[in-house]
Amino acid sequence: MKNSKDIIDRCQQLYEDLDFTAAREWKAAEPGRKVIGYMPIYVPREILHAGGMLPLGIVGGGDQLEVIHGDAYYQSYICRIPRSTIELGVSGRLDFVDGMLFPSICDVIRNLSGMWKLMFPDVYSRYFDVPQNYADDIGGNYYKAELKELCEGLEDHCGVKITDEALRRSIAIYNENRRLVREVYEFRALEPWKAPASDVYLLIRAGLVLPVEEHSQMMQDWLAAVRHEDRPMRDNCRVVVTGLFCEQPPLNLIKSIELSGCYIVDDDLLLVTRWLLGDVPIDGDPLGNLADAFLHHSESTAAKYEPDLKEKGQHLVRSVEKYGAEGVIFASPSFCDPALLDRPMLQHVLADKNIPYIAFKYAENSGQMQPIREQAGTFADSIKLWSEA
Repeated sequence: MKNSKDIIDRCQQLYEDLDFTAAREWKAAEPGRKVIGYMPIYVPREILHAGGMLPLGIVGGGDQLEVIHGDAYYQSYICRIPRSTIELGVSGRLDFVDGMLFPSICDVIRNLSGMWKLMFPDVYSRYFDVPQNYADDIGGNYYKAELKELCEGLEDHCGVKITDEALRRSIAIYNENRRLVREVYEFRALEPWKAPASDVYLLIRAGLVLPVEEHSQMMQDWLAAVRHEDRPMRDNCRVVVTGLFCEQPPLNLIKSIELSGCYIVDDDLLLVTRWLLGDVPIDGDPLGNLADAFLHHSESTAAKYEPDLKEKGQHLVRSVEKYGAEGVIFASPSFCDPALLDRPMLQHVLADKNIPYIAFKYAENSGQMQPIREQAGTFADSIKLWSEA
């Protein structure tokens, strides 16, 4: 049996490798292999996999990358992730990538997709739009057409054929991967002292750069190992952390929240790994099944249109109830319009349910964690005092 520490150490190496060595080695292993990068939130990775391509998650440069050229392409009053992504491109760290997908997150990412086309004209670049109408005969038909157009664009650029049979196989493989991600999250919520949030984050993030089959095996090995390990249980407060769906926080921010006396029992980090809430059917039209899953069985987030206003924020309430959380921490990137505009509505829902919450902002290169640790620690202490009172 593998040791969980060895697995997380491997994940840490992948996290720190801004040259994407694992993806480069995968591409070099066989002639003709293609790598397609994608920005965070959601893209149908099943389509890329069905074409024999490696989906490569690009989530900026974090706190390890000094942004020099990227600042010349964007204003200072927007989030940092597009600037550090530009830096990854112009510094040659993504020179092996054959295409880039930019999902519908916000106007900044929409602009980044156009900029990528101008900067790297030989790279397949596509802004991947999603429906704002969730009726099957309107938004469903539109989204299925978008998926079909994506397939055709990838086929033309990469010289592959994406068949329905291959799509069904890939959907089954990603169903298993999402099932294991859910199992990891369920285990952390049940015994958070055995599964630090930083370890879980590294484990899930490894799936952005590894073949999906290898990542699923890694999660299986980690679960098998960690269940038999013993770690001290602390009297920590159980919290849900939200607002981190796009620009990722520094790893030290996640560690600081837990060091402050909080167990993170749910979050919206790396949503692409569990955007779809259940298995996508294998039988029938695969593109239609993917479209239906997006419309009717996908996660709530500030970057996704909510057709039912009464449902707004209820996913947070359900998460608090399901995982026995005692409060919610809103942690949003500075200048993130979707998250910061969404926050007041979500806070209102929590206030109506008497669920405690706090809020702060960060950037992917935030360095000083002491203020965040103190704020989260005060929040945890106050919850303990209120619950005892």
